Amino acid sequence: MSRLPAGSDAALEPVRLALRREAETEAGRLAEDARRQAEALLSSARAEAEQIRATAAREGADAARTEAAGRSARIRREARRTVLARQEALRSELGRQVRDRARDLRSDPRYPQILRRLTERADAVLGPMASVTESYKGGVTAAAGSRHLDLSLPALAEQALERHAGEVHRLWDGA
Repeated sequence: MSRLPAGSDAALEPVRLALRREAETEAGRLAEDARRQAEALLSSARAEAEQIRATAAREGADAARTEAAGRSARIRREARRTVLARQEALRSELGRQVRDRARDLRSDPRYPQILRRLTERADAVLGPMASVTESYKGGVTAAAGSRHLDLSLPALAEQALERHAGEVHRLWDGA
């Protein structure tokens, strides 16, 4: 430090005070600028965070809707497969029962009358010269030249199932 003449301390006091006031004013102004910048940054960060949150919420909702739609479609397909499988099981059971009932006709006391009527039917379709034979499955088969007619009990049961397929289908539709 340089040595100043005596009395210079008192003479410099107003300069020191002025420099201090100027420094304090500048420090206050810098602090206020820093506070405003911090508030602006914080406000900007809050706005950006809100925008990010809103975008994430929107994207999350879209993803949830997409996932829910996919899950719903999978559940509907699975339900349809279940319904179709159950319908097929019921259709198969109905077919089995019809075939069993047809087979049971062989032990029915009216079976000879059934054979007579089936023979008459074969004659009506193929003519009286048709060769009619009792089938080992029950019922009859007939032939006349190259024409053949199967009136066996299993064939008649299948024909009955086919003839009533529309009625069975309407059961599924609730009609």
